[in-house]
Amino acid sequence: MSALVLRGGTVVDGTGAAPVVADVVVVGDRVLAVGPDLAVPAGARVLDVAGLVVAPGFVDLHTHSDVVPFMAAAQPFKVLQGVTTEVVGNCGNSAAPLVDDRAVELHRPISSTVAAGVRSWPRTFAEYLDAVETHGPTTHVASLVGHHTLRISANGMAERLGPGALDRMVELADAAFAEGAFGLSTGLIYAPGVYADAEEVTALAAVAARWGRPYATHMRDEGDGLADSLAETLDVARRTGVRVQVSHCKAAGRRNHGRAGELLATLHAARELGVDVHGDAYPYTTGESFLTALLPAQAQVGGRDELVRRLSDPAGRAALADRSAAGGPGSGSWTQTTPDGVLLSMHADAALLGRSVADVAAERGLDPWDALCDLVLADPGAMMVYELMAEADVRTILADPLIAIGSDNSVPVGNAHQRGWGCFPTVLGRYVRELGVLDLPEAIRKMTSLPADLIGLTGRGRLVPGAVADVVVLDPATVGHAGTPQGPWVRPTGVRWTVLAGVVVVDDGEFTGVRAGRVLRAGAAA
Repeated sequence: MSALVLRGGTVVDGTGAAPVVADVVVVGDRVLAVGPDLAVPAGARVLDVAGLVVAPGFVDLHTHSDVVPFMAAAQPFKVLQGVTTEVVGNCGNSAAPLVDDRAVELHRPISSTVAAGVRSWPRTFAEYLDAVETHGPTTHVASLVGHHTLRISANGMAERLGPGALDRMVELADAAFAEGAFGLSTGLIYAPGVYADAEEVTALAAVAARWGRPYATHMRDEGDGLADSLAETLDVARRTGVRVQVSHCKAAGRRNHGRAGELLATLHAARELGVDVHGDAYPYTTGESFLTALLPAQAQVGGRDELVRRLSDPAGRAALADRSAAGGPGSGSWTQTTPDGVLLSMHADAALLGRSVADVAAERGLDPWDALCDLVLADPGAMMVYELMAEADVRTILADPLIAIGSDNSVPVGNAHQRGWGCFPTVLGRYVRELGVLDLPEAIRKMTSLPADLIGLTGRGRLVPGAVADVVVLDPATVGHAGTPQGPWVRPTGVRWTVLAGVVVVDDGEFTGVRAGRVLRAGAAA
């Protein structure tokens, strides 16, 4: 059995406790001991990590890496940050269940399969997990089951539910939890989730509550309708008893800058009334989403063909522009940002990557709305990085003890948001070392024990004897990330070793090429 000794490092155990200088002994896939001057097992590899921080491997609570394990080459973008576990299936968008070929086709525009260069196929939730296991993930993978995917399988892209559709969604969700889903997610700003009313969401959240699994939500409106969306989310929790995770907490749009305190106060007040609610966040003022998120939800009713038809018709474009200007739930995000604040991050025309909608509009002599519609027409699955938040709000949210860290990454191609390559080093470098928004033990708690507890990961998130040996060793003086929207893929600095279940996958800063991740199933042993 293999053994590893990390000698003399500064152990930050993930609980928020003060750091201590200690050795860490790993035997097989478990932490055997943590303490001073520990004996070295026979044949163990010994690393002198004096002056470096030794912590539990980071748990990325909010990712969109669902199809990354199927990519031809191993993708080390997370382990190079010290991330050892990724939670996929967020924002209502899981990779399963997809009940038939029609569901696969309707799901394709939000599946990231085209960008990742992989295929999709009909599958149960269990069959998806089995496929990830067969391909070999680079990190451990835990999946939520997504409302979009359930709705597409039961009801296609229709706005109204057909007879029996909700019962079918409940049945599919129940099966997914039995097969290892760690929770339910919604993306109530995106089609088809945006078409759901609170009763539909409540019915599905009740299934999660029955299984003791959490509910993670990209709320209906993170901007002008923030208060109403929080009220809806918390009402679902009160009615069902489900634990709630508010995804990528923010106050979106220039009109809402400064409202972070209101958001956090609402969460704390709900907890005082007995609602088990937390949130997650990333350390950037920009977000990333599908370019279609800028359009009103009605643009996508009926699926891709109907979207193309509406955008190809001048009257259809004008009607969508009017709906966007009217605001409110379902109006899209166009009014929350600016044309020069929207940068193309993934598009079929690679020459557009990193360019703004304003730039494209000026080059083509178009109104920015028409430029946006043309860009979506050319690639309905295109993605963007766009300005949404105020820096002061980002700092306020990151500092709150209820908030875990989640990167919200997309697949690591094109000009995808730099958070995919550098979220965790950015927190540790900029917001801990440079700005002092968080101290080191609290930042690491937000990356380890807090997300592990929220999602229900046993044996992970704390560096203690008996825990799964997911470990990161980093240099607190140099950890960071210099990525930008035009160069997001820059490798982070300062992460020296990453260990997955006892296997070294980043060795002195270099990826070993080993796919040592495991598929985690809720209810199964760690």
